[in-house]
Amino acid sequence: MKRLFGLAMIAACVGCAAPPVPELAVDTGTSTGEAGEPRNRARVHTELAALYYGRRNMAVALEALRTALAADPTYPPVHSMFGLIYLELREPRLAEQSFQNGLRIAPQDPDLNHNYGWFLCQQSGRETEAMAYFQAALRNPLYATPWRTHAAAGTCAQRIGRPADAERSFENALRDEPDELNSLLQLGQIRFRQNRLEESRRLVSRFNKLIEPTAESLWLALRVERKLGERALEQSYANQLRRRFPASQEYQLLQRGEYD
Repeated sequence: MKRLFGLAMIAACVGCAAPPVPELAVDTGTSTGEAGEPRNRARVHTELAALYYGRRNMAVALEALRTALAADPTYPPVHSMFGLIYLELREPRLAEQSFQNGLRIAPQDPDLNHNYGWFLCQQSGRETEAMAYFQAALRNPLYATPWRTHAAAGTCAQRIGRPADAERSFENALRDEPDELNSLLQLGQIRFRQNRLEESRRLVSRFNKLIEPTAESLWLALRVERKLGERALEQSYANQLRRRFPASQEYQLLQRGEYD
């Protein structure tokens, strides 16, 4: 496999209470069969669609994908990209159909398995089903970015009340990529609940250094320092939370003194 182009959608969620969403894979370089002129046209237009997707111009992205599909309907990333766009447009039936079309062509493709797994994780009652696709992605020895699937699996495990699986997934993600943002923050939360405060501090501090702090990351850092008895640092985080996110749920909790 030759990876010619990649684009990952990362919703950093700066300025809101929710943690970053795990990355969605868009590997438009995965291919099966011989590369020829139709395949090259499909690849180029899929790359173009991915760029417009990243700029949130879904209408133009869909038009580029239709051109790619007409050139080579057997090119798996076309179907994966269709799925991501329909997912963004809240068209779950079309998204699922697209992912399944791609998996019929390339059932071992790790990016397709990852993306379909993340789609399933967002459909109520299908989170357990999603885990099988995450595992399929991780079994592929050529998968270049397994940490994003570990992170997605951790988030999915949290949603269905499997904390031990979530913890293990976030640990695996950080083993493969120490700066995986979602895993830093979520494992930091887990360590806080386990009263492993120094480790929680290290994880959330790393998160806050890599990107602009979120309301959630500031709230975690504040509570860690409060438990450690570091009042100056606690006040510093409280000031940042008030200044940056006065409308957040975390700031409301601070005002009410609800730290646990």
